Amino acid sequence: MSRIRVAVIGAGPAGLCAARHLVDDSHHFEFKVFEQWGEVGGTWCYTDLTDIDEYGVPIHSSMYKSLKTNIPKEIMPFPDFPFHETEESFVHHTAVLRYLKEYAQHYGLYEHIRLRTAVKKVSPIGSNKGRTLWSVVTEDVETKKQEELEFDAVMVCNGHYSVPYIPEIEGIEKFEGLIQHSKAYRSAEAYRNLRVVVLGAASSGMDIAVEVAAVANQVYISHNLRESLMYLPPNVKQVPGIKAASIDGFTFLDDSSEKADALIYCTGYKFDFPFLTPECKVRIEGRRVMPLYKHLIHTELPTLCFVGLPFKVLPFPLFHFQIQYFMRTLDGSISLPSKDEMDEETERDFQKRLALDMPPTYAHQMGSMQWDYFAELADCLGIKRLPPVVRMVYDYVADRRKEDMMHYKTESYTLLDHGHFARNQVSP
Repeated sequence: MSRIRVAVIGAGPAGLCAARHLVDDSHHFEFKVFEQWGEVGGTWCYTDLTDIDEYGVPIHSSMYKSLKTNIPKEIMPFPDFPFHETEESFVHHTAVLRYLKEYAQHYGLYEHIRLRTAVKKVSPIGSNKGRTLWSVVTEDVETKKQEELEFDAVMVCNGHYSVPYIPEIEGIEKFEGLIQHSKAYRSAEAYRNLRVVVLGAASSGMDIAVEVAAVANQVYISHNLRESLMYLPPNVKQVPGIKAASIDGFTFLDDSSEKADALIYCTGYKFDFPFLTPECKVRIEGRRVMPLYKHLIHTELPTLCFVGLPFKVLPFPLFHFQIQYFMRTLDGSISLPSKDEMDEETERDFQKRLALDMPPTYAHQMGSMQWDYFAELADCLGIKRLPPVVRMVYDYVADRRKEDMMHYKTESYTLLDHGHFARNQVSP
């Protein structure tokens, strides 16, 4: 029996996880991983550069110098590869990159990865025994030499923290201060002694606002959250979303206004798959990628999948379950429903979210839904679910983040067994 040829796009955490499971089933699969950067790790590869590299490749990473995880390392890793020992639970981004490189080394993944190789075009080219075949055109980013290869399946693992989403603000062209998206933020120094508006109060917005407050005169964190944030630095003021900009400041949705010298967009990212041709029939409406069954598999072209689209989720365990599920559909261990049935289930999931007053942009948001999603995939695969203690720590940390944004990362955790954990210490 011929092996199933799989193209993996990206060697960040999702791509490495794909490679780890594909290499473990060499009886059924052969594969190549294509990575445009010079090392593995994806967004965890920090660089001072913010635009393009020396070969003209857009910078993928959104890391800033001081970034630490907002998820404890005890519940962050791939379920089959624990994180190396550290005193802290919320580790610096360099520790995560080290973990990913250890993962790649442990499973012998490097020989399957083509670094400095960008995927330029992916398109369906016919079928083999009723299954779509794929043309993948790659380019060596140094020599610009292109190559076309044929595969039986494609795993898109290119991440979704590289193309900034920048909302429209009335009059923004008038503002004469510094404007930056969090993707290009590397340190707070540029904001010393300034009045800074941080737009957005998700994880990056909160972290950056607190860091900038240490050097800025005043920080205004602009958001539309239902509840006020607690225990912020004294020079951080909460204001509603931005209504309009002027030469030297902003008016907010409550018609209050403040003078400002700088604006940092912490407004998230857009899904972007520039290598997919129109024949791939992928539609993106806001933050919804369609048509995807279980947030993963293209319902019309089911040998194409998109790993890691869900957000507000434990990403590494997400990849672990999604990738194995897709592989089992490829080798026939799991039979997919018909296209119509997959589309109907996908629409039911979307309508369920709308019924819960979630906006359409939350089409792939998980949050508390992730646990049932993980369990469903694990049960389909016949593998272990995540132990209950993982959710217990996740929920506890989420509450601590709301209670004390300034200090929750000083705490460390130990998983005692499947149902118990200990909060070990509070660093000074």
